[in-house]
Amino acid sequence: MLDSPSILTTLFAFFLVLGPLIVVHELGHYLVGRLFGVKADAFAVGFGKELAGWTDRRGTRWKLCALPLGGYVQFAGDMNPASAPGPVDESLTPAERAQIFQFKPLWQRALIVLAGPLTNLLFAVAVFAAFNLAYGRIVASTEVASLAQGSAAQQAGLKVGDRIVAIDGEKVDEFTDIPPLVVPFPNRTVQVAAKRDGREFVVPIRIAEVIMTDRFGNESRIGRLGVGAGKVDIVKVGPVQAVALGFRQSFGIMRMMATGIGQIFSGERSVRELGGPVKIAKYSGEQFSLGWSAFVSFVALISINLAFINLLPIPALDGGHLAFYAAEAVRRRPLGVRSQEWAVRTGIALVLALMVFVTFNDIASLPIFGG
Repeated sequence: MLDSPSILTTLFAFFLVLGPLIVVHELGHYLVGRLFGVKADAFAVGFGKELAGWTDRRGTRWKLCALPLGGYVQFAGDMNPASAPGPVDESLTPAERAQIFQFKPLWQRALIVLAGPLTNLLFAVAVFAAFNLAYGRIVASTEVASLAQGSAAQQAGLKVGDRIVAIDGEKVDEFTDIPPLVVPFPNRTVQVAAKRDGREFVVPIRIAEVIMTDRFGNESRIGRLGVGAGKVDIVKVGPVQAVALGFRQSFGIMRMMATGIGQIFSGERSVRELGGPVKIAKYSGEQFSLGWSAFVSFVALISINLAFINLLPIPALDGGHLAFYAAEAVRRRPLGVRSQEWAVRTGIALVLALMVFVTFNDIASLPIFGG
């Protein structure tokens, strides 16, 4: 087991992860807003008191703030950094109205809001595509080459030479298709379809729960069927294939995140598995100590996390604003300013409460506290 990196290394790596990803996210909002002619009053990395900044010739205040756990673009017409709409000033000229976010068509407002998480997703796709282009794609057949002694698959009757073709009705073409259908579901019984001597059969397999420990001592709860792949090949891919695979990998990670959140709500997983800024900082330092390849992969993973979290339909997050716009599209008129203001305040309170909870959760899981 490796020693944990120093506090200074951890903090440096943490800011190296969050800083660029916050900028990427907010640049998505800012650039699409500019494309549609919306004036940005402020572009902030962090929250709270301004530490440093400057105002550009367009009147946008670019600033670095004291609490580096997020950021925002405050467009003209926003009442606050959470983009709650402010009261309409009837004395505005047509030229001034044309620069205000709330006066833009619904589809433009939706694209401006969607641009943040979408940029985070595209950033991760670009990282994965670059790795795919540089290192190639892992290819392995779904034929069972080995079975762990006493494993769930062996007990269910699978044999070496069987070829897995589907899990719970979802087709698998390569061995790499199997883990996403198994790893998130310890103790769940799945229907595994396989072929033997040209004949297809289906067996129920209860996925085993395994506690994995990484080289730094971090534990994670996964499942395993107990089957091993045979020969693994690395196949070179071209740029188009690399990007397509990058999208597939990114959406696969988002799907696993959605599954994990659903399992927490259903009680299949403990809320203690949720992670916050302390855990991200810890993992940032650990991955940084393993080298740039591991660290950049981790940054891409966090970028997908940011995209996923921001798309949740919680007021004050991007997904909450998109939910407002969906309601507006159905009602043919926007929600009242007062209603949106209260919804955003409630969303902010919910997000802050969640942040406090996961932070205490993270601290309690540290080795110093016996976690």
